[in-house]
Amino acid sequence: MTVRLLPCGRRAVLVELDDVLGFQAALARLGPAGVEELVPAARTLLVRFDPAVTDADRLGALLREVSPVDSAVSASAEVVIPVRYDGEDLADVAAEAGLRISEVIARHSAGSYVSAFCGFAPGFAYLSGSDPALHVSRRSTPRTRIPAGSVAIAGEYSAVYPSASPGGWRLLGRTDVPVWDVERDPPNLLPPGTRVRFEAVTA
Repeated sequence: MTVRLLPCGRRAVLVELDDVLGFQAALARLGPAGVEELVPAARTLLVRFDPAVTDADRLGALLREVSPVDSAVSASAEVVIPVRYDGEDLADVAAEAGLRISEVIARHSAGSYVSAFCGFAPGFAYLSGSDPALHVSRRSTPRTRIPAGSVAIAGEYSAVYPSASPGGWRLLGRTDVPVWDVERDPPNLLPPGTRVRFEAVTA
């Protein structure tokens, strides 16, 4: 596996690689001295460290020796999200994918997803594991407001909108499950590494 290490100030190293979740899981198992936080993104992992305990050179040498593990082994319990598949973009997604609407629903709800990283808004988890047939483009014109609880897809990811916001993802349906709740501890239902399954419901 090829990794690229980039310094980020005195307290962090940015690791560029493909298998972010597997690398993060392996590093978390090792528990290197001085590592304070791991922040995953689509193709990078930010490793924050305490410069009083270690430094970028020592940490970099260790990072180059890490081998990714199966991230599913260390993932948390599966979160099941019931979805009413009545989204405004279902027909467009079906047309782009060359599938019937029923097939889009069946493929999306059959997927096994993992929260790869969070971004865009608090609690907005980018869920990897989509059926390749559902890797569709974003809308050419984003909507000015997407309701909280909207279940959507774009590119290789699925997501649940944690709050009402603008967005250009394709809407497949909606759920009543709050993925972000400031009254909950922790507020984020889908932190990185969480396994997720969507379940089609009619009510």
